[in-house]
Amino acid sequence: MSRTVIAFDFGTKNIGTAIGQDVTHTASPLQALKANNGIPNWNEIDKHIKTWKPNLLVVGLPIDLYDKDLSNLTLKTKRFAKYMQNYFKLPVELHDERFSTTEARSLLFDSGGYKALSKNNVDCQSAVIILESWFEHN
Repeated sequence: MSRTVIAFDFGTKNIGTAIGQDVTHTASPLQALKANNGIPNWNEIDKHIKTWKPNLLVVGLPIDLYDKDLSNLTLKTKRFAKYMQNYFKLPVELHDERFSTTEARSLLFDSGGYKALSKNNVDCQSAVIILESWFEHN
C-alpha cells in the first residue's frame, strides 16, 4: 500500500515543505510556510495536512557535525515534530538534514542561476532532499 508523506525543513523564519509517495520514492516541492521566531503558522500546516492527507510526516533534524550538544534549532525542531505528532495524530519521523540546504542551493543554481535561489525555493528544495533521503533509508 502506498503512503503519502509530507516533509518539513523547519526554520525559525520559514518552513520548507515537500510531498512524496513511498512507491515512487520521489518528492516534489510544495511551498515555504512562514514562521515567527520558530512558531509556525499552524493554520497553513493544517491546510497542507487536510489537502494532501499524508500517512506520515518527516521533519529534517539539524545535526551539528562538530558540536555534540543539541543546538537551539535542533531542540526547536524536535518540539515542532512532537507538537505535530500530538496535534495531527500522525506518525512523525526525524531525519538527518545535514547538507540539505547546501545541496538545494547547488541544484537550484545549476538549473536556474541566481534567480532560482529565492529563500522559498531553497527551503522547499531542502524539504525535497530531506524526503528523498528518507525514502532511500526506509
